[in-house]
Amino acid sequence: MPIRVNHAPGVMIAAIVTLAQFEIYWFLSRDWRKRLPHRYIAILRAFLYPVWFLTGLGISIDLLALQYAAHPFSPRLTSLTVAISTLWGFTSAIAINIYALASFLRRRANLPESPSRRMVLRTATTAAMAAPFALAGFGSLIERTRFMVKEVDLPIPNLHPDLDGIRVAQISDLHVSPFLSVKQAGRVVDMTNELRPNLTLVTGDLITQAGDPLDGTIAELGRLRAEAGVIGCLGNHEVYARCEDYATKESAKVGLRFLRQQQTTFRWGNGVLNIAGVDFQSFRSRKGYLPGAERLVLPGMANVLLSHNPDVFPVAVRAGYDAVIGGHTHGGQVTVEILQQTANLARFFTPYVAGLYRLNGRSCYVNAGIGTIGMPVRLGAPPEITLFRLRRA
Repeated sequence: MPIRVNHAPGVMIAAIVTLAQFEIYWFLSRDWRKRLPHRYIAILRAFLYPVWFLTGLGISIDLLALQYAAHPFSPRLTSLTVAISTLWGFTSAIAINIYALASFLRRRANLPESPSRRMVLRTATTAAMAAPFALAGFGSLIERTRFMVKEVDLPIPNLHPDLDGIRVAQISDLHVSPFLSVKQAGRVVDMTNELRPNLTLVTGDLITQAGDPLDGTIAELGRLRAEAGVIGCLGNHEVYARCEDYATKESAKVGLRFLRQQQTTFRWGNGVLNIAGVDFQSFRSRKGYLPGAERLVLPGMANVLLSHNPDVFPVAVRAGYDAVIGGHTHGGQVTVEILQQTANLARFFTPYVAGLYRLNGRSCYVNAGIGTIGMPVRLGAPPEITLFRLRRA
C-alpha cells in the first residue's frame, strides 16, 4: 500500500504533542535543573530521552500512515510504538501545561514565601499533573474492556406495523489487535447472543491492521446467532489491511454476510425490511458519497443502510433511505463533557459522533464500537453493544 500523509487533524495533533515535548525540555533545562537534585535530573533524562525517541517515531508512523502500509516490521511493534507515543503525548501535554499554568499563577500571585504554603502548592500541582496519567490508566485498564449493552428505540419512517418492536443487535469496530484479544471479542459475541436479537449487524473494522488475527476474529463472529441471521458492512481498516475480499469470503463460510453495494430483505409477518450495505466511504471522497446506492432502495417498504462511516447520512436521506446504522468514530474514544457539550477528537472529523441523530424525519445511529485505535484507552465513551427496537416514526 502506498504511503500517504495524514490530513489536517492528524498534523494538528502531532504539532500539539511535539510542542508539549519542547515545553517539557524547556522546564527540564531552565527550571527543574535549579530546583531538583542532580540525581533526579539524571533519572528524568534517562526516562525522557527514550520516551521522546518513541514519541517521535510514533508520530512519524501515524502521520505517514506507515502503520497500515506494507513494511517489514511487526504489526505488534508498530501498534505498540503508536500507543506509547499517543498515550505519552496526550497525558504529558496536559500535565506540563497544568504545571506551566500553576507556575504562572504562582509568580503572578506574589504569595508570601513560607514552607507550609510551598508544600501545599507543590502538592496540589503534583496531584493535578498526576491526574491525566491516572485517568489514562483507568481508561486503559478498566473502561477499555467494560463492555456495555445500550438499548435504543430506532424510529424508522415507512416501517410496517408488523416490524414495530423487532430487536436488532449491532456490534462495530472490534479492532481485534494487540490491545483487544480474540478471547475478548468472544465475550462480546456471548453478550450479543444473550440479547436474543431477531437480527444482528456487524458494521466493520474487525481488525486494525494486516497481521492482526483476522481468522480468529471471524471464527468468533461465526458464533453470532439471530433468528433472521447476521449481516454487516466492512470498514476502513479492512481497506488498510487489504483484506476486504478475504474477510467477505471467509465470513460467509461461518454465516456472516457482508453487504458490499448489495441489499437483502427480511420479512416478519406481512412486513418487509430492506437493508443495504456499502463499503467504507472515505472522507476524501465525500463529494461523491454512495455512488449508485439509490438503486438499492426498494419502494413500498422501510429502507435501512449499513455504512461504517456515518458521514453519509445526509446523502443517504436524499437517496431515499429511512435510516443509517454505522460506527467508525468510537464515540470519540476519549470524551470530556463541558457545559453539557462533549469534546473529543472525533468532532474534528464528523458531526455524527455517537448515538441517535435525526434529519428530515430519518434516523442515523452511530455505535461507539468495542475496540480502540491509537492509544488503548477509553474515557467517557465505553465500548458498546447496541440493541435496537425498531419503532414506527
